Amino acid sequence: MSSATEVVIVINPGSTSTKFALWSRSGCVVEKSVRHDAARLSSRAADQFDYRRELIDTELQPLLSDKKVVGVAGRGGLLKPLAGGTYHINQAMLDYLRSPDIADHASNLGALLADHYARRFSVEAYVVDPVTVDEFHDLARLSGVPWIQRKSRAHALNIKAVSRLAAIEIGKPLVDTSFVIAHLGGGISIGAIVGGRIIDVNDALHGMGPYSPERAGALPIGPLVEHCFSGKVTKEELLDELARKSGLMGYCGTSDAREVLQRAHNGDGIANLALRGMIYQCAKEIGAMAAVLEGKLDAVVITGGLAHSEEILAILKPYIAFLGRILVFPGEGELEALAAGAFRVIDGEEAAKGYS
Repeated sequence: MSSATEVVIVINPGSTSTKFALWSRSGCVVEKSVRHDAARLSSRAADQFDYRRELIDTELQPLLSDKKVVGVAGRGGLLKPLAGGTYHINQAMLDYLRSPDIADHASNLGALLADHYARRFSVEAYVVDPVTVDEFHDLARLSGVPWIQRKSRAHALNIKAVSRLAAIEIGKPLVDTSFVIAHLGGGISIGAIVGGRIIDVNDALHGMGPYSPERAGALPIGPLVEHCFSGKVTKEELLDELARKSGLMGYCGTSDAREVLQRAHNGDGIANLALRGMIYQCAKEIGAMAAVLEGKLDAVVITGGLAHSEEILAILKPYIAFLGRILVFPGEGELEALAAGAFRVIDGEEAAKGYS
């Protein structure tokens, strides 16, 4: 069987859908997005395994008749803090992701599903640059409160992949580059990237950086503490509000930035203010990360779903133009990044790491 038919299965679970693709060394062979009935999804991600697997099987099997599966890669979930890279999925990782004690997120299913299909096809299973990649320097961990440590939780998979693309674009080896990379999507991660390492980034899940289409970002402490003790909200309700019902969703009742843009065009003052406020906060965070790099950066790199919008870019760029070169790589590219990480290991360009 020729190498052209060798494929990696890549799997990226989302909140109400699972994207998967077959990827060869020359590019995407086929990509699918399987939608899930929200009423049938268990509240805890790990408990959704069987339902999601059955739906994936229906779509996947007909695609494999003339393909040789050489590996499987799943999006990494909320694992323990670890260095960037491609990791073998092992029993320790699977047990950790099934634990009821860890934060719940759809990405936790990535390794579980990848392991299942790897066993089916007798190949290796991997995760690539999980969201908990932690390459912080010591100063980045300090919060100002001794019992709170800043965490590295970001869109590491796309940030790492885009750092490689940006290095090629400027004609430098990755190890010699310094970028501020802004992933602008449903969540927003803005980081200082040195030699491909994420040395500082806002916590994209809870309480750091700009507000996003769904998330709250950094908040004034006083009103938040008052609300916590008001008796009007439970811990679970508040965390859900901050992670899924804030930002554009909180101000405008939708997390769809395209709809908010259209409403702003139609004269909706709240939509216009909320959108510009989000972009304003993104610009501030980009400036902060440029300060981390002491202003010595090769480029500001904009990526993520919102980078498809020329209008959003037109609002953002004047704030950050003084920082120098701006590169734009629209979209999230997560399936491609998973495949690239798996093939780097399969082809001997990189050694897979062990998880413990």
